[in-house]
Amino acid sequence: MHFSKLLLLSFLALSVFACNDDDDVIDFVTGEEPVDATGLTYVEDEDESLSDIYNNVKADIEAAGPVSIIAEVDHASNASGAGLTLRPTRVIMFGNPALGTPLMQQNMLAGLDLPQKIAFYQAGDDDVIVAYNSTEYLASRYDLTDNGELTNIGNALQSFVEENTGEQVSNSIDVTVSENTGIVMTTSTDSVEVVYNRLQAAIASNANLTIVAELDHSDNAASVGLSLPASKLIIFGNPAVGTPFMQEDQTASIDLPVKILVYDNGNGTTLAYNDPEWIADRHDIGDDLEAISTMRTALEGLVDSATNN
Repeated sequence: MHFSKLLLLSFLALSVFACNDDDDVIDFVTGEEPVDATGLTYVEDEDESLSDIYNNVKADIEAAGPVSIIAEVDHASNASGAGLTLRPTRVIMFGNPALGTPLMQQNMLAGLDLPQKIAFYQAGDDDVIVAYNSTEYLASRYDLTDNGELTNIGNALQSFVEENTGEQVSNSIDVTVSENTGIVMTTSTDSVEVVYNRLQAAIASNANLTIVAELDHSDNAASVGLSLPASKLIIFGNPAVGTPFMQEDQTASIDLPVKILVYDNGNGTTLAYNDPEWIADRHDIGDDLEAISTMRTALEGLVDSATNN
């Protein structure tokens, strides 16, 4: 186990977003590398099975402590449960607040992409793609200065993937984005606890939604002797809505299931989530996909419930 792996795990300041989103399967990479998905670092493996690669990466993560696996999502299984079809597609989420917390101390919104995620999927030609968000992408999206954490995270992620595939990582064509790209934010004068409890109740009471994970970033920070304002992340999904994104392009699995970040902004509470239209744009999915508006309406409704709007 490389020391870099330990560092990578820290980057995952425990935040997870899991979505049972799935619909029809369209096309995503069809045997091609995911060069058009903004901000991804990936490998393409022609020899090993998805199951073997996934299990080996998971074993390395478990052995690399202090790291916690937050959630595992089998998007293809979720799609099948909703009567849909999707090629094998899985995501594992894990983190170590010792690395992720310093990023959130620079920009609380970074908690939307923490903890770290690795996506695994079988492409149209049966090759396996293993992908994760590049640290350059994270640095640009959240205007982060690399004080060592991003380098350590990048080295660890690269080690996990390369050592278990025997392939060298590549980057997508576009690596960076503008600050706060694709993030929808709403504020409330109520406390984080009040807003989060309303949000959690609204999600839990919706029979179409499944909560995948809930994280308390501030508690996780305290567990490693660091501090953050009150901050919580909830990850949830509906495979009938998320699957259509992945049918168009399986790289969208890195952003699914959906998640909402709730944090103290100093004057009240901010709720933040990824704009479904931006998710589609990031993964080169046409804006005419019906699931985009369906997901947007659902997220707006949940945020309205949380803020009593």
